[in-house]
Amino acid sequence: MKIAVIGAGAMGGTTIEGLVRGKTFNNEDITVSDPNQATLKKFAKMGVKTTSENHKAAKDADIVCVVVKPWLVETVLRGIKSALNPQKQLLIVVAAGVSSESIKKWLNLNCPPLFLVIPNIAIAQMQSMTFVVPVNATDQQTQTILDIYNEMGDTLITDEQHLAAGTTLASCGIAYAMRYIRAASEGGVELGFKADDAKKIVLQTLRGAVELLAETGLHPEAAIDLVTTPDGVSIRGLNEMEHAGFTSAVIRGLKAGIKK
Repeated sequence: MKIAVIGAGAMGGTTIEGLVRGKTFNNEDITVSDPNQATLKKFAKMGVKTTSENHKAAKDADIVCVVVKPWLVETVLRGIKSALNPQKQLLIVVAAGVSSESIKKWLNLNCPPLFLVIPNIAIAQMQSMTFVVPVNATDQQTQTILDIYNEMGDTLITDEQHLAAGTTLASCGIAYAMRYIRAASEGGVELGFKADDAKKIVLQTLRGAVELLAETGLHPEAAIDLVTTPDGVSIRGLNEMEHAGFTSAVIRGLKAGIKK
């Protein structure tokens, strides 16, 4: 099985890194297409095929993955339209806010089974939370795409209506998580730790929180109850954060991410 990734920017580049790390594809079965020669040289060193011709990359692939900025999707799809084979290929489009109806209109009758996919940049570390919307695809074709992305993290099949919510919760959400890490690390410095030590402490604390919830199935509030004691320091800290609007700020930020 061969895959072509068209677009090697931030999201495309991390996707390629994840594919190279994974075992689904041999490196020589991955083709990267991008106009930037420095980018192509970087990925060529990983043993993947490279080209600056999108049409050529798409023609030889079983799976064509278009990962470009939303405003470039139409141009790219129209450029590879004649290379696509709806009977033999699967098409993945990774671009926030681009509808399946628009994609089908741009490709007309030459649209293969389509998957709207939104990962996040942790895909390079095989830890993405990826949303998948199958469009005119069979269960077997959908499983093929899920297998690819499950190797690079976790996946959730959703409908197109909820894709924007998934984007702000996980794709944008990783930036929100990093902002907390930055804030907690800066707080650690104010508490007397060196910057690198403070970041290390915060990262391991978050890893512990994630593993605890994942392994036990506890609701976050139930896990918080394990930490807080009457008149204790944890509840004082939590209440101070809530007085400053912590929960409200997170929810407002998530909702702002889907406003048009």
